[in-house]
Amino acid sequence: MTTPTTSAKKLRGLATRIDFNKYQPSRYVKPRAQFAFEILGILQIEIVPAAPIAQDLPFFPYPKMSFFRSFLVSVSRFALAVPFIASFAIAEPPSKPNFIFFLVDDLGWADLGMNGSTFHETPHIDALANSGMRFTSGYAAASICSPTRASIMTGRHPVRVNITDWLPGMGHDRAYNPRFQHIDDANEMALEEVTIAEVLQESGYATFFAGKWHLGSEGFLPTDQGFDINIGGHDKGSPPGGYYAPWTNPYLQAKTENEYLTERLTAESISFLKSQDGEEPFLLYLSYYNVHTPIQPYQKRVGHYEDKAAKTFSGETPTIAERRGTSRGRQDNPDYASMVAAVDDSVGEILDSLSDLSLDQNTVVIFFSDNGGLTTLGGRIAPTSNLPLRSSKGWLYEGGIREPMIVRAPGVTAAGSVSDTPVVSMDFFPTMLDLAGLPRRGDLHADGESLLPILCGEQTSQTDPIFWHYPHYHGSTWTPGAAIRDGDWKLIEFYEFDEVELYNLRDDIGEQTNLATTKPAKTAELREKLRDWQSVMNAQMPEPNPAYDSTAHFLPPGKKNN
Repeated sequence: MTTPTTSAKKLRGLATRIDFNKYQPSRYVKPRAQFAFEILGILQIEIVPAAPIAQDLPFFPYPKMSFFRSFLVSVSRFALAVPFIASFAIAEPPSKPNFIFFLVDDLGWADLGMNGSTFHETPHIDALANSGMRFTSGYAAASICSPTRASIMTGRHPVRVNITDWLPGMGHDRAYNPRFQHIDDANEMALEEVTIAEVLQESGYATFFAGKWHLGSEGFLPTDQGFDINIGGHDKGSPPGGYYAPWTNPYLQAKTENEYLTERLTAESISFLKSQDGEEPFLLYLSYYNVHTPIQPYQKRVGHYEDKAAKTFSGETPTIAERRGTSRGRQDNPDYASMVAAVDDSVGEILDSLSDLSLDQNTVVIFFSDNGGLTTLGGRIAPTSNLPLRSSKGWLYEGGIREPMIVRAPGVTAAGSVSDTPVVSMDFFPTMLDLAGLPRRGDLHADGESLLPILCGEQTSQTDPIFWHYPHYHGSTWTPGAAIRDGDWKLIEFYEFDEVELYNLRDDIGEQTNLATTKPAKTAELREKLRDWQSVMNAQMPEPNPAYDSTAHFLPPGKKNN
């Protein structure tokens, strides 16, 4: 970066270079705003993109200040502690913002303190939420991992990407007497898909990936999809060999005996941060294997939760019947809580390093989960509870698709702000482009909408429905179905049972009162919207299984008819 210099000559020339007759009232920007933008242009000062002042007009970075104060602050960022009126300081345009994307595996909406958990303790993640914007209705595009991961990478719906199940999906032989045949989708994310990492890489970003990939094996790894570096990402969804060394991850060799996987990924991420010289912006994408099974306790934290559980709870863990499965009715699992704590410790360490390296004021931080917590299973008790949300990973109830979500964008998001607007994982792609000051790529992120207006504090409501299509069987005892959320209304279709359910989420976030029979018009309206969307998207629909026995009783996995 060059040394800033004063610009008295440019100031003296302002009067002859600005046509003051142009600055008449505008329905887009106040005259003084137009005047200020031209001054900045003459002085060759670039404004960091942040909040749009009006459609199709430049961004202005301090939307919560008065305009003139915001203008002064913008210019003074480049000054050498001299009075603003006396001189301007000219510098090279500021660098594009960095990005850190924390993606947690199987973390439930209710697993964090910021969303009401009292058993799990997540002070660092809660602090991140308090320093940025928390989304209470952030949705994954699917209730299982691979499709959501593809939607984040591409800004495209899983149906469009043809990844509608976790890869490679549950074998059809594991579904007891399935009514429908197995649906084949892709086994990896196609190289023809253009990822957010590729777009940022082409724009001069250093790109780093660590952790769970689960979008393809050799030839389809992170380094084939826009990342310069890959630490531990491959085709498997569960950590091979578990969380403690010696693990068997082919793209991450353990350094020490009993090394803990999450600690290692954290250390690699911090090492990448320390290697940055400021010459180019970066994307750090940390995709935790936590808190996916196997549920192995984080030894540094599990003792605390064992003591806490013993003091807090008595009796057996309550359960809730869920069609063919059973849901855990309480968060009281010390092993699982310690795995959540490991993620929280990691987030805290990385954010501390970001601050220590003076990178925090130019780094956007995003926190999200790929699907809901594992709450519902057949024949055994799952590790967490998503209450007050219903059901689990694998299901299209809120417990399977509503995610903990935070975005902190310095100069854009207000500390401690909250948005209730329904948003979905495809929205990250265009949002990151906007924050980076890069042009939208509607040809790529076909199903995503930029969240920048929301991040800037604009009060907005969902205008387009959100759709889910999961025509597969899942180990959580989910059977093929689909769902739509349109405003406060949500409809779920269960193809296996020829049933439909309708809920008003504003009044019934736990989806306990099915209104399908009492609101037939709304039910029909949403079913038609869902059918139309599936037709337009050419979604694969389940086909009848000729071997299906309609007289057989369902039994949980592992049990047999007598």
